[in-house]
Amino acid sequence: MNIFQLLFYFIIIIPSAIVHEVAHGLAALWLGDDTAKRAGRLTLNPIAHIDLWGTILLPVFLLIFTKGAFIFAYAKPVPYNPYNLKTGLDELKVSLAGPAANFLLAAVFAAIARLIYLSPTVGGMAYFFSLIVMANIALAVFNLLPIPPLDGSKLLYLFIPKENLVLRQWLNQYGIIILLALLFIGFDFIQPVISFLNQLFLGPVYYSLTGGL
Repeated sequence: MNIFQLLFYFIIIIPSAIVHEVAHGLAALWLGDDTAKRAGRLTLNPIAHIDLWGTILLPVFLLIFTKGAFIFAYAKPVPYNPYNLKTGLDELKVSLAGPAANFLLAAVFAAIARLIYLSPTVGGMAYFFSLIVMANIALAVFNLLPIPPLDGSKLLYLFIPKENLVLRQWLNQYGIIILLALLFIGFDFIQPVISFLNQLFLGPVYYSLTGGL
């Protein structure tokens, strides 16, 4: 792990993952469940969100086994009680709030990157802001995969009848195994989506960073 990877991880990945989790808790609060608030999780303080596996061990393993080609981390999941939510779709709204927060961060920092890109004095900072954009887009797209326990699984469950308990139980039981396998095999299949969104958000800044690719 080199200095750049350390900075990228601690300055961009961890804060982005924390914002993702806080967004889940805020959405639940707005929809009638204050579990996250009572647990003290509606805070950006990293100490409240560090997960031994997702925040520390998993990124280290990925850096070792992928030689830094793929870095991923997640914060401790924010708790919520689905029985306190008002409607049947509220649990889906809580799940999608995390990726939505990452897309919002990406949009804000993409606007900043585009704004300062042509400035002769601070144009170089556009590169740093672009890293924030690309990290948040990657986190959002990854979490939208329809694999439990990722947020996208809640969207998948809309198309699986509640009566089909066998399939739901199978997904809940083996989803994490599928996910772990993909973490080490790679996520080349979602790279075109991530690249397209990077181009959409960053425009000329992205083409400059990638040499026009």
